Amino acid sequence: MIRSWRLAGVLAACALLSAGVLGQTYPNKSVRIVVPFTAGSATDILARTVGQKLSDIWAQSVVVENRPGAGGTIGAAMVARSSPDGFTLMVQSAAQAVNPFIYPSLPYDTLKDFIQVVPLGGQPNVLVVAPASGYRTVADLVSDARKRPHALNFGSAGIGSGTHINGEKFKLAAGIDVEHIPYKGTPEALTDTMAGRITFFFSPISAALPLVREGKLVALGVSSARRSTVLPDVPTIAESGLPGFDYNLWVGVFAPAGTPSEVVEKINRDVNRVLRDPEVRQRMTSLGAEAMPMTTAEFDKFMRSEMDEAVRVVKAGDIKVK
Repeated sequence: MIRSWRLAGVLAACALLSAGVLGQTYPNKSVRIVVPFTAGSATDILARTVGQKLSDIWAQSVVVENRPGAGGTIGAAMVARSSPDGFTLMVQSAAQAVNPFIYPSLPYDTLKDFIQVVPLGGQPNVLVVAPASGYRTVADLVSDARKRPHALNFGSAGIGSGTHINGEKFKLAAGIDVEHIPYKGTPEALTDTMAGRITFFFSPISAALPLVREGKLVALGVSSARRSTVLPDVPTIAESGLPGFDYNLWVGVFAPAGTPSEVVEKINRDVNRVLRDPEVRQRMTSLGAEAMPMTTAEFDKFMRSEMDEAVRVVKAGDIKVK
């Protein structure tokens, strides 16, 4: 019996030592980050910004791979099936909190099949329209939409994406009836907004900012409670006649369930270190985004609260996958 207890103790000590070594040696090869949206989307931009710095810290290549489609669920399903070793990660948007409530047959369980590793940052969306639309304020758009029910539409980066939920919250708050047009990603939605094929789009600021500055799009309002530092002259939606309106698009890192806790904690520490880097902070500020440093436990709690809010909006907007 004593010998058995000693053996158990030795095995436990070896396991702890092995775990510690794993945390110290990770990563010892290339790391893949799957972005379930198109290249050029806000999620993609943040993934590449942080991934480049992680590559420097880890002295390993960090490859960003875009797997867009179905509101981010195609890429998420692929990551959920990946080996839980830390070498395949996902950078996903707030859509991760929404998809369980609009896709009844997801091939994964959002909370059971993923670990919430660390958020990267959050940014408001900006309500944009084509210059030829004639809209110059949020009030102009809302007034026209109320006069012509079903005549206007809005685009999104996919059903259940952060841009979709933002549009639905706006639709509910403004009391307007407009049609939702989902796209594969933000770039496609921006292209059709500029062309006038869709009436308006709540675009992540990072993606729309160059087009607004070039005069190819008109910014009517930002979705956050405070004005954006990169578009200081653009009022908030709340200032524009919809008091209390507030929405931020966040982006975070997720890993397949079963990824060793030591690896998860190392990724969390290193990403938070990257987010403190002055160059990264400047890059994020220029995109209208702010870092969201959290521990893994804090991100998990945040994710669960976001899911509670998501189910409320989904039910109120009767959002369904067609």
